[in-house]
Amino acid sequence: MDNDIASAHPVATPTLARDWTKILASYRSPSNGRGIVEIAITLMPLVALWVLIWVALDFGYWLGLLLAVPAAGFLVRLFMIQHDCGHGAFFRHKLANDWVGRVIGVLTLTPYGFWRRTHALHHATSGNLDRRGFGDVDTLTVREYRERPFLGRLRYRLYRHPLVMFGIGPAYLFVFRHRLPAGLMRSGWGPWVSTMCTNFAIATIVAGLIWLIGVKAFFLVHTPVMMLAASIGVWLFYVQHQFEETVWDGGEAWDRHEAALHGSSHYELPGILRWFTANIGVHHIHHLSSAIPYYRLGTVLRDHPELRGVARLTLLQSFRCVRLVLWDEGQRRLVSFRTSRAIA
Repeated sequence: MDNDIASAHPVATPTLARDWTKILASYRSPSNGRGIVEIAITLMPLVALWVLIWVALDFGYWLGLLLAVPAAGFLVRLFMIQHDCGHGAFFRHKLANDWVGRVIGVLTLTPYGFWRRTHALHHATSGNLDRRGFGDVDTLTVREYRERPFLGRLRYRLYRHPLVMFGIGPAYLFVFRHRLPAGLMRSGWGPWVSTMCTNFAIATIVAGLIWLIGVKAFFLVHTPVMMLAASIGVWLFYVQHQFEETVWDGGEAWDRHEAALHGSSHYELPGILRWFTANIGVHHIHHLSSAIPYYRLGTVLRDHPELRGVARLTLLQSFRCVRLVLWDEGQRRLVSFRTSRAIA
């Protein structure tokens, strides 16, 4: 077992996972002023970099590709602001959260109402073996994988291949799948209205930019920014729950608070990456109390250092998580295809 990848339980936690929600309640209050500043220091550099990439087309496309890297970082950060809006954690008032989330959703190609509902399902069912399938990376148990026919196992292997998971998959998710409220077709008009309005706004902006700078220039500028940001976003979501000693349970054994604290990683990134990812790596605390604004998560860790060691992953350690693809119910950990064969 790779004990250095993550810690299944904290070294010193004086309280149960359920009790932490009461302790963390005092950090939930967002600041409207701080929210406006966070939007400004994220959106303005993103727009400036987008324009610079367009200008750089006259000097060499490779310069534009270099600028696409920080631009993707700001786009990821913008998505994290949308994420906090979806939890009602960015502004004090629901109306402000929802409208800012809707506007940002046009820029991130993510319909706010549809995404907010699926993400709420993810929080409500995270780590529950009986309720997989919404807002999460599809994960089979070793037994389920073995019971699938050859084509079923092949499909799962292809789905879990890094090229698909972090390359083709993100492009498909943000460009195509988000254009229809897949999975929520019977949930009323809300997801439909959100998705169609977002699609219309995206089409309007794209048409305007193409009219302004041309088809070729638009796709040369925006494609690398969007695709890189999408891959980064999927990677972050992946390592937040797909680490060796995460927690999965079924039936009455599943506990929402335990799954939140021990089934979500503390992805300890370097400072600059923490800023661009808006502290989303402090995911165990976020799942325990999703109403905490991202700019207060660092304060929680400073005030409660005992939470630092819970499910901790460093950047280097996280790359090993790619091979972890099946949940072994006997050993209660994620394992690779090779390890599952050895167990058999």
